[in-house]
Amino acid sequence: SSIILYSVLSLMTLVANLVYFEEVIYLLRNVPATNRRTTIMWVSGVSSVVATTSCVGMFIPLASMITDLTTVVYFAIAFHKFQEMMIEEFGGDEAFLKRFENTPMTFSTGPCCCCCPCLPTAKTSRRLMFLLKLGTFQLAFLRPVLMIFTLVLWVNGTFIPDDFSPSGPALWINISLGVSTVFALWSLSIVFYKVKGELKNQKIMPKFLLFKISFILNQLQALIINITASAGSIACAPPFSTAARGAYMNQQLLIMEMFLITLLSQIYYRRKYNGQETDETRPAVKPQNTRNDVIVIP
Repeated sequence: SSIILYSVLSLMTLVANLVYFEEVIYLLRNVPATNRRTTIMWVSGVSSVVATTSCVGMFIPLASMITDLTTVVYFAIAFHKFQEMMIEEFGGDEAFLKRFENTPMTFSTGPCCCCCPCLPTAKTSRRLMFLLKLGTFQLAFLRPVLMIFTLVLWVNGTFIPDDFSPSGPALWINISLGVSTVFALWSLSIVFYKVKGELKNQKIMPKFLLFKISFILNQLQALIINITASAGSIACAPPFSTAARGAYMNQQLLIMEMFLITLLSQIYYRRKYNGQETDETRPAVKPQNTRNDVIVIP
């Protein structure tokens, strides 16, 4: 039964990667060599990367720490790339600013301020865009740095993942990552709620939901399983300890979940980008006033 399970999960990982590679070839053929194409490739590759690292961790349990670090670093970069992808759908920063220059930006979004509708709004400006990009970029920069630092401590035997005492580094590293992730999610959500009405034809809502589901499954599911294993609810099965068996179960679940998300991603990321169909799917920039009655299509 173990051989069958390993074979099926390996096949799922292989199919997920083949589907993604086929999508990359499609994008290379149909999207000009711009930042837009790069961001789409980064974001749509999340599920296949997670499936691949989980499969490697399943076959090589000692490499689980490295595969987990690879996944969280990729996710951190994908946060910033998803924000860039939404802006690139308008044609870049300048076109985005021109479209929303006279409209306010709302900050009462999750996960920080969804319960604060009284928060003031701010005019969309170059400075505000820089701050919002900085909100996701800090995660893309800080998380790899902290993960490399964690890996060095782990190799030296100083970092113990299950030790959350105030004297250990695990607690403070996880708190720093948590705060950084919350701010990145907030910055991403602010831009998303600003553009979701304009990008309906680009299926931005299901893309955003798939991205968040992938992130939640990768983070929350592992946390729940680790807590369950620490509480002794997952029995050890030699040669796996309780914690190792919990990580093993999480990797198996992630492979199946990411396989399904990869197939769904094909529906929303694969579309025509050339000719008349491209013009139909891009957001039209509506005039802000009667003096500037021009429609701009990035």
